[in-house]
Amino acid sequence: MSFMEPAGQRYIAPYRASTDNSSSAWRVPAQQIDPLLAQCFSVTARCGCYMQAARRLNIKATLLRKQLAQLEAQLQCSLFSASDNGIALSRDGLQLQAQLIALAHERDLPVIEQPQVRLAVSESILHDILGRDLVALLRRNASVRLDIITLDSELALQAASADVVVWLAGTDAPLPGPSFATAEPERLARVDYLPHIAKRYSRAASRPDSLDDLADFLLVQWQQDREIESFRPWNSLVDQRLAGVVQLHAYGLMQEMIRCSACIGLLPGYMSRFDRGLIGLPELFSQPMQRQVWMAVNAETQGEAQVQMLVEMIHGTFRERQDWFHPL
Repeated sequence: MSFMEPAGQRYIAPYRASTDNSSSAWRVPAQQIDPLLAQCFSVTARCGCYMQAARRLNIKATLLRKQLAQLEAQLQCSLFSASDNGIALSRDGLQLQAQLIALAHERDLPVIEQPQVRLAVSESILHDILGRDLVALLRRNASVRLDIITLDSELALQAASADVVVWLAGTDAPLPGPSFATAEPERLARVDYLPHIAKRYSRAASRPDSLDDLADFLLVQWQQDREIESFRPWNSLVDQRLAGVVQLHAYGLMQEMIRCSACIGLLPGYMSRFDRGLIGLPELFSQPMQRQVWMAVNAETQGEAQVQMLVEMIHGTFRERQDWFHPL
């Protein structure tokens, strides 16, 4: 090559040769990198930002930086450098990224099909109790195939076909229950029900403590509660109303009406723990209103690992919240 050749050409040729010569040297460490560290590196390389990569990986940025430092120590090189737009890959980082991409193409592993797990759950239990832990479960198991069926009526419960069913029924027997064959239904919790009102719409001195005091309040009722025998005291009160009643088909909307519209409605006794802005009114009815949370597992699929994982999550959730419920 002539010494008069443009500087750009003199730079490009050695760079390519260096990359090719180092390819086999990089392949061995790339294959031996811990998959978690490789994922942290690849996501950070794509995002170009530690904070965004940490959010994508659902970990703290400090932990991500620690894992990347561990990878750099293992490879004995710097993989990132600061730039005006965040962080950029160093020359070694570019080579590692290329080798990881090549390895991914070489392996070309097929996606392993996961069995579909079906969870049928009463709407209020899903909304108040299981929702947050289900989100956490899915964060930890991104490959799971989960079908969540909301049970908003007895007909939906009897028609549902699922691997795990969590529903509300009487305190003595799990009836009505699933129509398909299940293992022995299990009691999870007993729930007391009380009329509730938002704290901000009712000072302690003026809260209703008798049925007569309710005349000045708007009542809200979830339609699903109308046919529940144990709720007869509340339902009779609502049926007698000629005005000042709102009927709703959505459980979450009923909660919102109570929270924001100065309504009084029937909610589980644990509601003040779930939403500190709501308070129960235990003095209004002397007769207790209770229901039992039951769980049953499909007899045909109860031994499957994904089903057992779901069952264990549900058990753990109810154990953590045992002080929410009436003692069994």
